[in-house]
Amino acid sequence: MQKLSFLVGSWSGHARLLRTSGEFVELHQTEEARYKLNGLVLLVEGIGRATSSGEPLLQAIGFISYDDETGAYRMRAFNEGRFLETQLALLPERKGMTWGFALGDIRTRSVLRINENGAWTELAEITIGSQPPKTLLDLIVYPQP
Repeated sequence: MQKLSFLVGSWSGHARLLRTSGEFVELHQTEEARYKLNGLVLLVEGIGRATSSGEPLLQAIGFISYDDETGAYRMRAFNEGRFLETQLALLPERKGMTWGFALGDIRTRSVLRINENGAWTELAEITIGSQPPKTLLDLIVYPQP
């Protein structure tokens, strides 16, 4: 689990989220990542508030753990009354990860990286059927003291 220590801390910045209407909404985004249970679990909580009104439009919480038997990282995340369970893959440079899921004709792929400036960037794309991928979430947050 120490390989995920690059996420630990408080982060703040902005995000763009694709709404069901097909329009993007601009968000003030915060992320909190903390180890729990003596480092067995990494808890990540994100809240995105509309920059125009402060209304919370994106609230998600995820639990990441490592499965010793399979040698894989697993995440269970909750958002808007739903949850997903998926496997994470660390990126080769070790300061990032990728995950996704499929449900019928819908597929998602997310890539999280810590960039050269120390910012957490995340790009989530959604693909429906044979349509080209669309950006679902584009996020950049910075470490907070």
